[in-house]
Amino acid sequence: MQSIDVLIIGAGAAGLMCGISAASRGRQTMVIDHANKVGKKILMSGGGRCNFTNYYAEPSNYLSNNEHFCKSALSRYTQWDFIALVEKHGIPFHEKKLGQLFCDNKAKDIVNMLLAECEEKGAKVRIKRSVESVKKVEDGFVVTTSHGKWHCESLVIATGGLSIPTMGATGFGYDIAKQFDLSLYPTWAALVPFTLNPKMLEEFTGLSGVSADSLVSCNGQSFRENILFTHRGLSGPAVLQISSFWQPGDTVEINLFPDTDLFEQLKQWQSDKPKSHLVNLLSDQLTKNLAERLSQLWFSELAHKPIADIAHADLQQVATALQAWQLKPTGTEGYRTAEVTMGGLDTDEVSSKTFETAKVKGLYFIGEVLDVTGHLGGFNFQWAWASGHCAGQYV
Repeated sequence: MQSIDVLIIGAGAAGLMCGISAASRGRQTMVIDHANKVGKKILMSGGGRCNFTNYYAEPSNYLSNNEHFCKSALSRYTQWDFIALVEKHGIPFHEKKLGQLFCDNKAKDIVNMLLAECEEKGAKVRIKRSVESVKKVEDGFVVTTSHGKWHCESLVIATGGLSIPTMGATGFGYDIAKQFDLSLYPTWAALVPFTLNPKMLEEFTGLSGVSADSLVSCNGQSFRENILFTHRGLSGPAVLQISSFWQPGDTVEINLFPDTDLFEQLKQWQSDKPKSHLVNLLSDQLTKNLAERLSQLWFSELAHKPIADIAHADLQQVATALQAWQLKPTGTEGYRTAEVTMGGLDTDEVSSKTFETAKVKGLYFIGEVLDVTGHLGGFNFQWAWASGHCAGQYV
């Protein structure tokens, strides 16, 4: 059996960051992963360009049963700290929108940066190492892997959630929590597309790939970004965002004209463009395809009338249909396509300063396995960097 100070299970964003942080303190550190490469979710994120943080990251961008838990780590390792690391390695990046920072080139730049930092600080990284068992002993832990046994003083669980199982996601972190009698919140897929019933899908046939700038609301929360029609239902940034607040059976409201009092605009068009057909005027904001389809579904008798010939009561109906479209998703696409997992390890079990569990000395949990979930836009990576770095200062 070999010995090491710190063993980190999970070579994703949080695990690698923790490895860098721990090794920089002179701790003998090893990061292991069962996958055949490190940072798989980093590599596929942001369309292959990795939305690695956000200029506006702050605690209000995170969901947790304990809203205060994330504050400490986010203040001790900020987006500016990670940006400084990216700049140190000369990685070109840009703001796409809403503070979202992406690599100019490829997400692999971020993975290579993390591996270079691990090497520089002396943290070993090993892949294709499955964990077969974890046992608490008096002076630490004995971890049995597919490549032999390791004794460590500090054991860090950085295995993420259940999202995107094809990337190797498993419930390992939750299993370890259960093994040590730690409390878990129920988990579900978040930042995930909605599925719609067959009738609605049939009505929207041909719209797959069409997007629209919208304000999407549910349970008192609203997000303004694009929605995207898919062959299964609805996706796009605004839908992914609101999915974190949606529960089965809830109604979602979509405003397809978020900048406008559409009823007033329609009346204005009656004055300014009396001979224009309603559907053509709506096409100025929506795509022609979308305007035609929604008009056909919701007010077909008005769509091809000159707007001057439409009564105000009918215009009000049109405005309401397009600005307060209500629908009930049948569900979501689930963990298969979800960006993150909601729920997880109860943060009351873990120190917000050190990330060590109160019940089990030397056992740490970081990243997505905890009950902390960020909004879309680089916030979940920032949580990984922050929790990994801060835990690394104490392991």
